[in-house]
Amino acid sequence: MKKKVITTIIIVCCIFIGYVISHSHSTPSMALRTYLFMSGHPIDAFITGIKDDELHNRIDKQSLEMQNAKCYTLTKPPFESATQSYLSNYKVIKKGSQYYVEYYGEA
Repeated sequence: MKKKVITTIIIVCCIFIGYVISHSHSTPSMALRTYLFMSGHPIDAFITGIKDDELHNRIDKQSLEMQNAKCYTLTKPPFESATQSYLSNYKVIKKGSQYYVEYYGEA
């Protein structure tokens, strides 16, 4: 009986974790906020604004279209003390129904 309860709890936890992961990558904005939160900038994940990075989207249009991606910039970017710079530009790639984020840089 006790083993059955433990197995049920483990299954429910796995389903819950899968649900949270799938919904945290369901929109570009949520994927970007999740990325910021998990990369050590939890406060910035909640307070920053997100807008289209028109410059990079225009300059790298062909490359981004091939990758099914779009660039976004943060209005209040986090400061990275190791590189002494602000992390403001990110590339969001759509794979299936999920969105994944990569830091895009300043170039």
